[in-house]
Amino acid sequence: MHKTNTPIDVRYQETDQMGVVYHANYLVWFEIGRTKYIESLGFTYTDMEKNNIVSPVTDAQVSFKKPVRYGEKAVVETWIEKYDGIRTVYGYHILKEDGDIAVSGTTTHVIVHKETFRPLPLRKAYPEWHQAYLRHVNGES
Repeated sequence: MHKTNTPIDVRYQETDQMGVVYHANYLVWFEIGRTKYIESLGFTYTDMEKNNIVSPVTDAQVSFKKPVRYGEKAVVETWIEKYDGIRTVYGYHILKEDGDIAVSGTTTHVIVHKETFRPLPLRKAYPEWHQAYLRHVNGES
């Protein structure tokens, strides 16, 4: 399974009064990891957006296991959990410096036309992405 690892330096402004990363920031980190994952396959969201296509989140699941604190380093591990030609479910682990999983989760995405928000099948709109996603979901590289 193809995975990417994206390093994150925990910044002060990302923490709450308890000195740990505020929970909503993990979704931002998921997005950073997802963008790097897509780039590792040779694609960019920018290319989609040039065609007025965007990829909204339709579902997000997050499980908090251990706190991450200001000054620590973390890594966002990202992969494709599931893909059916229309919906893509990305999986994530936020790893602490010692390799322990601090946060795990998934986000589900579709692609839509920016003005109508009508879903489009990725397999038809972007066949290269579709083929790459199928290869990685099936464990091929």
